[in-house]
Amino acid sequence: MSWTATAAADDAAASRRDIRIACETGRRQVFCGLAGIVWLHRKMQDAFFLVVGSRTCAHMLQSAAGVMIFAEPRFATAVLEERDLAGVADCNAELDRLVEGVLQRRPDVATLFLVGACPSEVIKLDLGKAAERLSARYSGRVRARAYSASGLETTFTQGEDECLTSLVHDLPAPPAAERSLLVVGTLADLVEEQFSRLFGDLGIAPVRFLPAKYSSSLPPVGDRTSVLLAHPFLGQTARALEARGATVLEAPYPLGVAGTRQWLHAAASEWGVSESRFAEVTAGPAKRAEQAIERYAHLLAGRRVSFFPDSQLEIPMARFLSQECGMEVLEIAVPYLDRRFMGSELDLLPRNVPIVEGSDVDLQLDRVRAQRPDLTVCGLGLANPLEAEGLATKWSIELVFSPVQGFEQAADLAELFARPLIRRERLKV
Repeated sequence: MSWTATAAADDAAASRRDIRIACETGRRQVFCGLAGIVWLHRKMQDAFFLVVGSRTCAHMLQSAAGVMIFAEPRFATAVLEERDLAGVADCNAELDRLVEGVLQRRPDVATLFLVGACPSEVIKLDLGKAAERLSARYSGRVRARAYSASGLETTFTQGEDECLTSLVHDLPAPPAAERSLLVVGTLADLVEEQFSRLFGDLGIAPVRFLPAKYSSSLPPVGDRTSVLLAHPFLGQTARALEARGATVLEAPYPLGVAGTRQWLHAAASEWGVSESRFAEVTAGPAKRAEQAIERYAHLLAGRRVSFFPDSQLEIPMARFLSQECGMEVLEIAVPYLDRRFMGSELDLLPRNVPIVEGSDVDLQLDRVRAQRPDLTVCGLGLANPLEAEGLATKWSIELVFSPVQGFEQAADLAELFARPLIRRERLKV
């Protein structure tokens, strides 16, 4: 436990080590991992994501991204046609032809991701072998990698985990004896700059980020690399980095003042930064963030909130709303729970908060209708029906697309939850 821990927090931590999570099976309503392409392609400036799937995949990506067809996004869908499904065409030859067209049109592409989707014909394709073949063909110009974002295998944010895992093999070895910090997870450029500045003020260097903007600047990793996860859905990537010798630091996630402080402190402790120096560097930003949150905390305090499973951010968000905004958490449902990388967050939750892994959507809807929380955090497919029933909702997808990490964005995070309640009050008037 970090330096900010109290005796009460220690008691909570002890109780959470043996926490029992309810598990439900049944129908679930979440995006597939293809949605991760929407923010990954914006971050990785020389990458192209070619989804091998159906027209449904293309429509989903187009809708989620809000990209018009003339905007030249760096993603596309290789749609399986009737000839492919009937076995008339050679799918590998067709894929090679499409890739050739993409690379001719986009000569700036340095990394090509082949992204698997749900159709059975895609599952039969060995995209890993196809990536090896294409890397050999375009050696020195393009590196091809493959990963699955199929809804049969991944949920909404797991697509990023699969993508980053596919890159770990390509990360170079660091210079001999170099000690470094690697921050893993897609962050807005502004947030990266803020974190870099804070780490620099703490004397922690070098600090690198994965994913990098360009393939030419992939961060090195080795046995003197310490890793901080920026998001809670990157367990597979973390384990792949550990296989390369890196050490993953345990910490809450940088959401809100408390989460950001303890996240930074995990690195500071590893680097031997004194408590006085840490307090000196973080006191100003933390105080500004706390004052900014107060603008919205009075709107949220005492309100009740329930989370449907969607983005895997449910537990850190519940911790933030409870700890820093005074909300009462009725239920936290998560798509899946990796206790190892969520342990620090579980330690900070209020006692006896119901946590459900998986969650049967029909059963949870019954619970929400019975409890009638002041705010329900859910996916797009559930929001409008619940609004029609008189319940205020928050789209969980916004929590992934918006820059909400760090001290400077803490108030923005609180505002995202306050906004539906403010809108509701205005509509009453």
